[in-house]
Amino acid sequence: MTNVSGTPAKRATRRGLFAFGIEALEKQGWTVSRIARGGKASLRRITKGSVSHKISIRTSQDTWIAFPRKSTGQGWVTLDDVDFVLAVSVDDRHNPTKASAHLIPGAEARTRFDRAYAARQRAGHTLPIGRGIWLSLYDEEASEPVSHVGAGMGLAFPAIETRDITRLGDTAPLGDDDPEDVAEEGDVEGDVDEALQPLSIPEAKRRLAATLGVPESAIKISIEH
Repeated sequence: MTNVSGTPAKRATRRGLFAFGIEALEKQGWTVSRIARGGKASLRRITKGSVSHKISIRTSQDTWIAFPRKSTGQGWVTLDDVDFVLAVSVDDRHNPTKASAHLIPGAEARTRFDRAYAARQRAGHTLPIGRGIWLSLYDEEASEPVSHVGAGMGLAFPAIETRDITRLGDTAPLGDDDPEDVAEEGDVEGDVDEALQPLSIPEAKRRLAATLGVPESAIKISIEH
């Protein structure tokens, strides 16, 4: 998926999406605050009167969001600890025209990520601990391809606010992301875009299997030199 810190433009878009997400919550009447010693830049507390929730803000520049599994293999980093996920995404990876903010109940997000993880396991996908499991916000959920199991949260939970992409600001610093938070935000591949990294045969099989929705065992690669 998109490396959100790969270029200055991507970093600026990420900050703009994050700032827009906070503004969308505030327009809904929520007071948004950092969580003391929360440890992750994406975490916020939202309060309205006597009601308070912990949320994780996820930004997306390709309409997919991710959470990684815990190192124990059971449950999800950060997602298990929040009441809501605020997914803030552009509408198109290549030619975005608007940004949308979706407030998704944490229980719903956990159920969908659990479903997606189980489906990919059954399909024989390699799922390294610490790597994000990605779900599409705007594709309809379907059993095939397997990557669409759990998809569609942006459809099930319509945007609470939308904005012209050209009106996104760049005024909200994200703070110092710790390594876990960077992995959560999808930067698991570092500063080099995945498509430009040296490609091993196992990695090529993994990517093809994920794209085609088939087990890695079904991918055969032959090299002639």
